[in-house]
Formats: sequence, structure tokens, C-alpha cells
Amino acid sequence: MINIHRRLQKENLRSRMILQVHDELVFEASEEELSALEKLVREEMSSAINLDVSIKVDVGIGENWLEAH
Repeated sequence: MINIHRRLQKENLRSRMILQVHDELVFEASEEELSALEKLVREEMSSAINLDVSIKVDVGIGENWLEAH
């Protein structure tokens, strides 16, 4: 999560991480940044820890949390 926050700032994205619920992260993002944000989150979350198996990262998009699922 810290790496995601830092990259959002470094890459001058307006998107913000607003909530963590168990193993989920919730972002507020503009439509123009969705693709870049999805790529960033997938990269950071899938490489957060070095394991013998790959980490699966799912991304859902919606106007609210319910729609994103």
C-alpha cells in the first residue's frame, strides 16, 4: 500500500487510495486514469512479496463498491 501511494504521487496521478477492507483496496479515480491505475495496482500488489506461487490480483471498476464486485 505504501508503494502504491508513493507511485501515485511520483507519477502525478490524481487517483487516491481511500480505503482498505481486509484484503481489498478502494480507490477514487478519474476515468482518464483507470488504465494507468489498474496497471500500477496490479504491478505493486503482485510483487508485494516474493513467493513460490504467483499472487492473483483482481480489479473491479464501478461507481461504488457494490458495482465494482
